[in-house]
Amino acid sequence: MTVLPMIVLKFTRWMVLNVYLSPKKKGLFYSCVNNDAVLVTTVENKINKYTVREYSNAKKAHDLQNIIGRPSTQDIIKYVENNMIPNCSMTKQDILRVEEIFGPDIGSIKGKTTHTKQEHVQVDLQDIPQEIMEKHSNVTMAIDVMFINKIPYVMTTLCNIHFGTAELVKDMKNNNLITSIYQVIQAYQTPGFKIKAILVDGQFRHIQQQLEQKGVILNICAANEHVLEIERYKRTVKERVRSIATTLPFKRYLP
Repeated sequence: MTVLPMIVLKFTRWMVLNVYLSPKKKGLFYSCVNNDAVLVTTVENKINKYTVREYSNAKKAHDLQNIIGRPSTQDIIKYVENNMIPNCSMTKQDILRVEEIFGPDIGSIKGKTTHTKQEHVQVDLQDIPQEIMEKHSNVTMAIDVMFINKIPYVMTTLCNIHFGTAELVKDMKNNNLITSIYQVIQAYQTPGFKIKAILVDGQFRHIQQQLEQKGVILNICAANEHVLEIERYKRTVKERVRSIATTLPFKRYLP
């Protein structure tokens, strides 16, 4: 049984690929990953281009670079040329050979690579048209709870404007529901809307008194009935979620 050599290719900090190499008739090792050929240049092949002394000095320069904190090639050349490292016999050519033989220093790549610069956030504030405020300053809101993979979301929509919101809540405890509802009300009150009444079904009856103490009036529908506006909004959101989920390449979703 022939044991094929294995090489570990490190592409990034988070991905390591084990590649098993197969020899060609002329001795070249190769591997095919997803029909793509992977060719490897080994350190041993690069060493053959230099004399024993040149490789030995490059190895010492490489070790020195690791000891003093893995500075860049340009920095360590500056240190050597300005005699900033006492009793250092390394030359500029020795340091340049380090990267040619051993490649870029992995420690420097992992430790010094900065995060990609993000674009600045541009805030474009626009006032609500006066015509909308005159006609719909007093609005009625519909609220219900929607579950996606057993995760609860407090869904709200304005009956006349048809603007909806969705907020994740940890659980169905009274305090979490009241806090979520009150935050949405405050968000509407900031630009000048006034919530006259909130349409809900029977599951919110247990928090009715607590909300009314905060000045929020609940209009609870009859038993076995639902608020049509919020039910239609929930159906729309669920359809959008399913449309995205069915196109993702995952078989299972974890909460």
